[in-house]
Amino acid sequence: MINPSVASLPITNLSLLIGVTVLVDTSASKPFLSSANLFCTSSVFCAVSSAAGVSAAAVSRILNNDETLNVSPETRQKVLDTARELHYVKRGRPSVKSLFTLGIIQWFSSQQELEDNYYLLIRQGIEDYCLSHNIQIVRTYKSDINYMDVLKDVDCLICIGKFSQEEISYLYEMNSCILFLDMPVNDDRISTIIPDFGEAVTEALDYLTGIGHREIGFFTGKEYIGENHLYPDYRKKVFIDYCDAHDLIYEPYIQEGVFQISSGYEMACNLINGGKLPTAVFAASDPIAFGAIKAFTEHGIRVPEDISIVGFDDINMAQFSAPPLTTVSAPAYHMGMYGASILQHLLREHPGPALKIKLPCKLVVRNSCKAIEK
Repeated sequence: MINPSVASLPITNLSLLIGVTVLVDTSASKPFLSSANLFCTSSVFCAVSSAAGVSAAAVSRILNNDETLNVSPETRQKVLDTARELHYVKRGRPSVKSLFTLGIIQWFSSQQELEDNYYLLIRQGIEDYCLSHNIQIVRTYKSDINYMDVLKDVDCLICIGKFSQEEISYLYEMNSCILFLDMPVNDDRISTIIPDFGEAVTEALDYLTGIGHREIGFFTGKEYIGENHLYPDYRKKVFIDYCDAHDLIYEPYIQEGVFQISSGYEMACNLINGGKLPTAVFAASDPIAFGAIKAFTEHGIRVPEDISIVGFDDINMAQFSAPPLTTVSAPAYHMGMYGASILQHLLREHPGPALKIKLPCKLVVRNSCKAIEK
């Protein structure tokens, strides 16, 4: 359930939310914070955004030659052409003192971030907000030997990904104005923003069962904090509970690997070699889904005619896969933007109770699923 009063709250009313758990609707007509509201300080950016059909944040990054932005060449060219038609001229910015310094620590290495752009999108959301609000950024990775030294002088801290309890305690002691993204933290002093994975899995399974599927597989990856501590995938628990409650057949079709295309390929091959397939597979990431599609296709198993596949994340390639992938859109970019804006507020109000937020996900239906004929 979405709390409509929360969905329409402006940033100035954030103090009303401190200390409570809320859901934020990123699709609301008056979103809690939207990239359009954040970036439409320039009438030209707004005009280009409207004419080109992309966010004002994306317009800003394209016009500033940001090569890390994950958009198609066609979209990038459309923005440039539209800006030219509207006589956009890039001007140098006057030197302005930063409001404060925000530290970002990522549990992924830079190489892993390139392989799975879910966390890249979170970081881009943070950096776009900071760019538009004159906030200085210091960024490091947990794999860096000296990451604690890099972050020791920042005013506040965003932690992206998964961290051990020991790491959480150490980071909080280093900087109590702290926020964790994509990980729940059972500490009333620490603010968190996470996707609503429970509702996301339920929506995906409602869709599959609604088109007749009763035998559904689940492909997921194992994530470790440190060398030995397995971080549980909450989505697997929700999947199993849902299947048990709806009398679905799933146990022979659960596969666990890692969150990579090659692992998705291997998991699909495992089922194929076992001689029995479900009618549908729910993959816990789009890369896993891409690998599974490749394996099925190579073995003459057609998607979606012979088996349906649903992914998770809705990365840019999902719309260009063959077939285009039905997937759960996780609000990674919005998570980053909300995180930076909330941390800015917490810094002003610090110290104070923590804010716990869940962001809704949305199922994007494309062409990788087919109804079962009764």
